[in-house]
Amino acid sequence: MRRTASRRSVLVAGTAALAAGCSKYGDEDQGGGGDEAAETSEAPASSEKGSGDGSGDSQQPPAADELTKTSAIPVGGGKIFPDDKVVVTQPAEGDFKAFSAVCTHQGCAVKDVSGGTINCPCHGSKFKVTDASVAGGPATRPLDTRQIKVTGDSITLA
Repeated sequence: MRRTASRRSVLVAGTAALAAGCSKYGDEDQGGGGDEAAETSEAPASSEKGSGDGSGDSQQPPAADELTKTSAIPVGGGKIFPDDKVVVTQPAEGDFKAFSAVCTHQGCAVKDVSGGTINCPCHGSKFKVTDASVAGGPATRPLDTRQIKVTGDSITLA
């Protein structure tokens, strides 16, 4: 006589097997953290946003929040970093400022920096590179200020 499993017994057995399998994943009794320690030790070796300058200095890990080098920001202009939603300007030699790259009119991403303004392609708003105040509407509020740190020739998010 052949006995078939009921639907309920199959569900109970499957649930028990699933629970048993999940209890082993990430078990911290296996050496104090398992995979998390390996991920942490590998993090400094990764390079983000092209922060390696090719100098061959492998003693100091690259800053994870480095945006660019100061030489990449033109005097009287700026550069947009879409992934970070930030625009960095240099209104005067050695004076670096950072602002949100999101237009205060309707939330579009600003497109370029030229002619002394940060320009939004959606409705034509323009913001001054000196302080992100409105140079031309329809925006009525300046771009939000962002904090950066300039160390040597490196610009990083603060």
